[in-house]
Amino acid sequence: MTDLSPLLQPDRGQPARPIHVVHPDDWTTWLNAQPPRVRTAVAAAKVTGKAGNRAVLPGDGADDWSMLLVCDEGEASPFRIASLGEQLPAGTYRLANGEPGAAMLGWVLGQYRFDRYRKDEKAEGPRVLLTGEPGRIDETLRLAAATFRVRDLVNTPASDMGPADLEAEAASLAKAHDATLTVTRGDPLEQGYPMIHAVGMAAARGREPRLIELEWGDPAHPRLAIVGKGVCFDTGGLDIKPGAGMRLMKKDMGGAAHALALAGVVMAQRLPVRLHLLVPAVENAVAGNAFRPGDVLMTRKGLTVENTNTDAEGRLILGDALTKAVEGKPDMILDFATLTGAARVALGPELPALFANDDRLADDLLDAGIAQKDPLWRLPLWDGYDEMLKSDIADLVNAADGPFAGPITAALFLRRFVPKGIAWAHFDLFAWRPAAKPGRPKGGDAMSLRATWAMLKTRYGV
Repeated sequence: MTDLSPLLQPDRGQPARPIHVVHPDDWTTWLNAQPPRVRTAVAAAKVTGKAGNRAVLPGDGADDWSMLLVCDEGEASPFRIASLGEQLPAGTYRLANGEPGAAMLGWVLGQYRFDRYRKDEKAEGPRVLLTGEPGRIDETLRLAAATFRVRDLVNTPASDMGPADLEAEAASLAKAHDATLTVTRGDPLEQGYPMIHAVGMAAARGREPRLIELEWGDPAHPRLAIVGKGVCFDTGGLDIKPGAGMRLMKKDMGGAAHALALAGVVMAQRLPVRLHLLVPAVENAVAGNAFRPGDVLMTRKGLTVENTNTDAEGRLILGDALTKAVEGKPDMILDFATLTGAARVALGPELPALFANDDRLADDLLDAGIAQKDPLWRLPLWDGYDEMLKSDIADLVNAADGPFAGPITAALFLRRFVPKGIAWAHFDLFAWRPAAKPGRPKGGDAMSLRATWAMLKTRYGV
């Protein structure tokens, strides 16, 4: 991963170009206080004080200049100056008034590039932002690095991001933080995690299914389980997707990317927990040995599942992983998954659906989402829809008939594998931005990561 540390530096009075950030409400007052040459430059740039206006302002010398940005986002927004982090020329900058604070994160995120498959181009130097709050730099850079990790993993095509590649990513994390890595595959997977095996058994050689586990931390600390759906490509199985529906399915391991990234932050920040990371990694392929509609699958928990839709495979692999997480008697379970298209229909691409069996946990996550500008929207674990999961021949089906309440019935399926008494939250997220915004390019992206970390930091302390 690229070293991000040059992008944020302590302000020790070194030379830097000023950035003037002006709220539209303060525009007239600010403009009237400027010397004539600045007002002339503003007029020439047709800046009217509307949010998004910007201009290069002249300084005292021929080579002196500063940047003006009219912005209506508050100081708590990470993306207040993110557009400048993307667009300014290489150099060193500081805010003309005040500290960047939360905006340091957006400054760094705006400089993300996914160039793995591009021809080498002349690298531009870094855009460095100075801050008088050096104590905030390390955590900001770790959150930025975690976001970059999610983006890189999701943007990488399935040809280079299979189950073995997710395993390699977990192994790299384990090595970096002196954690223990365990990988279950082959016969032990088939016997111990039958749903993970069933979903992934049609994949080509070298892309076999596996359960990846990482453990870290003092066993005396509260146990935190983080689970991520790792479907590295989803054809839909024998219930095959249409071409348009398959186009973005390299991102169906977005839950695993979030779980790996969050685990990295937990370990790097040395959160006092006993971490248990679980990533069921599969490819849902089409072949003669693919699992079929109508098959009845055994689960690690002992329940039987009638497979009514091979394209509802994510909840199957998560069911076995959640069962293993529960066996460790965790204090909390968080699972991340690109689980249902119905959640995107309901909430759109930017707003993850949150389900939780614990109101305090849900409230803490929602509050953190607001504070971190990383929003979530809670949907109900509505008991009345449990009957949609009834099967005539097994304990339950994996997908209800009909178009109703898709995200809820998927979450209710997962709830069957988490006993009452263990705080559990499930994130149904998109992990992809169909359009760019400042600091948030089109493509893979982290959603709910900052909110979840803020909740964990508050809950367990650092």
